[in-house]
Amino acid sequence: MWDVSLHAGRGRDAGPLANPAHYLILYGLFALFVAGMSAIVYPRDGEKPGIAAVRITRTWYAPVSGIFIAACGLYALIGFPLDDVWHRMFGQDVTLWGPTHLMLIGGAGLSTAGIILLNREAEIAMRLQGREVPAWFRTVMVSIAFGGLLIGLSVFQAEFDFGIAQFRMVFAPVMIVAAAGLTLVAARLYLGPGAAVAAAVFFLLMRGIISFVVTDVMGEAHHVFPLYLGSAIIIELLALTRLRRNALAFGAVGGLLIGTVGLVIEKLWNDRVFAFPWTQDMWVEGLLMAVPVAIGSDCAAPCSRWDSKGKLPAKNVGRAIVVSSVLVLSGAVANGLHATVPQGATAQFALTQVGSDDAPEVLAQVTLSDGVIDEHPTWVQITAWQGGGEGVVTDRLRRTGTNTFESTKPVPVGGNWKTLLRVQDGRTLAAVPIFLPADAPLDAEELPAEASFTRDFVPEIDILQRERTDDHPAWVWTLANLVVLLCSLGIILGICVSVSRVARKIEEHEAATESTRATTLSS
Repeated sequence: MWDVSLHAGRGRDAGPLANPAHYLILYGLFALFVAGMSAIVYPRDGEKPGIAAVRITRTWYAPVSGIFIAACGLYALIGFPLDDVWHRMFGQDVTLWGPTHLMLIGGAGLSTAGIILLNREAEIAMRLQGREVPAWFRTVMVSIAFGGLLIGLSVFQAEFDFGIAQFRMVFAPVMIVAAAGLTLVAARLYLGPGAAVAAAVFFLLMRGIISFVVTDVMGEAHHVFPLYLGSAIIIELLALTRLRRNALAFGAVGGLLIGTVGLVIEKLWNDRVFAFPWTQDMWVEGLLMAVPVAIGSDCAAPCSRWDSKGKLPAKNVGRAIVVSSVLVLSGAVANGLHATVPQGATAQFALTQVGSDDAPEVLAQVTLSDGVIDEHPTWVQITAWQGGGEGVVTDRLRRTGTNTFESTKPVPVGGNWKTLLRVQDGRTLAAVPIFLPADAPLDAEELPAEASFTRDFVPEIDILQRERTDDHPAWVWTLANLVVLLCSLGIILGICVSVSRVARKIEEHEAATESTRATTLSS
């Protein structure tokens, strides 16, 4: 979050180690890899750490969750040098959703699932040794772990948290229900009463601390975060019904409730604390994307077989549901990424200077050409960022006519600020530059903010990611993205295999134990 705030407030890095936040990221990723490797090398010769342990050599066994955590750490660490290579090839992509950036946060975020699994393996191993984990300790540890998973899955939303989303707003509800569905349902099924709320409370506590440190202590750009508490309470209430006995039905109904009632609660929270509300323009598409993703995520949670409690579907059915959930999420992402720029559209500006010579600021009156927006656009805003100081300045313009808008507060147009008009309406995602500073490394001249001017709409990415280059063959870009995609799918497959292996071994052990007990009683 500190890294995102630095990029939002100051722009691109001078180098991979010129950003102080990168040192914390590197430390965390190294520690993550070492944690996984410690679990792998800790067992003594011949010791089998749990019934699901993986045999590496004749006398060396490792917990499957330790292997998964180390793999996540390695995957994320590889993303760090690859990020520098990526920047040299394609220019700096100042967005959280750059392919190598997704490797960093994806590996770290999904590793938290390995922590939950490691607790599960340790719990079973201790039980076989005649020892039991104290119930309160188990509840606290695993609730925190599920809260950590919720934090990890929510990092993908950071651009929306800072009010500088470079993608369509419909992604916000989709990412929220995906994180909530997978985490909260699994927590409640695995731990029992109160687990979903405990995970959400831990998320709110930690993200609140992080927001305070980044914003108030370090003085960087302000950010907020989703609530999740409403969805957690919904899952807890649903668990009081008979559906709790059928994990798949519980997940499906829970997903439907999270994707509808839960989203209503999130909308009320979003409209109160976030920079931009979820407007009428995105409601239908947002629900059509979010509800299937929520149901898929919630069904995938019990099908991943964290525990054997409740009636679970057959293994092949479970695998089909997990694969279908990934495909549904992929379809939602593909749909969300489809954005257009209206051909021949322009914006006319009349600017009034209200700042000083040292810190120029303007109020704007804007007239859009016909057909750019309808009655309920997602947003018509002016954004200024990367100028230092406040970090990010956004102004949701006030509508004064069919195609006319005016500022509600001054925005900076000098120094290093990059200031632009942004419009999102349906699939339209376009921008008009108002002021861009000269940039010698990019061989770019200053684009001044004149008293009045008319400029064409262009894709937002051309302005927000001004540093990107396209002087490379298209197949190189496609191949690079494909490699990252395959690696990411490998990580998702890894967690599914790891969880399935632990659950299968537990079921086999419980079946063998029950058979032995029955034989003993009969004799």
